[in-house]
Amino acid sequence: MNSCEDSIKAMYKSFDPDAAGNLCATYLFDITGSAGGKWSLNVKDRKCELINGEVNNPSVTISISDQDWAAIQNGSLNSQMAFMMGKLRVSGDMSLAMKLQSMFPGPN
Repeated sequence: MNSCEDSIKAMYKSFDPDAAGNLCATYLFDITGSAGGKWSLNVKDRKCELINGEVNNPSVTISISDQDWAAIQNGSLNSQMAFMMGKLRVSGDMSLAMKLQSMFPGPN
């Protein structure tokens, strides 16, 4: 299994500027647990910047445990189900969170 940091980096590398369009938003991933950490993705001008750590005033914050993050990444947990079960929490602009999958489709 990849580390949380590796999966965030893979997500960053899969960025689709066409899906982002002219969006300007910052996503903070707050992953708890021993394998967790905080990473931010700043989307602006059809580009994405990966920031190690948190940023001030993110547009949306996604909070989840390292185990649940890993389960979503390996396909054994659906992100929408994790949200409904309270395992994945979103604060800030929910519509931005819903754009994540199209902007970061992942390596195929």
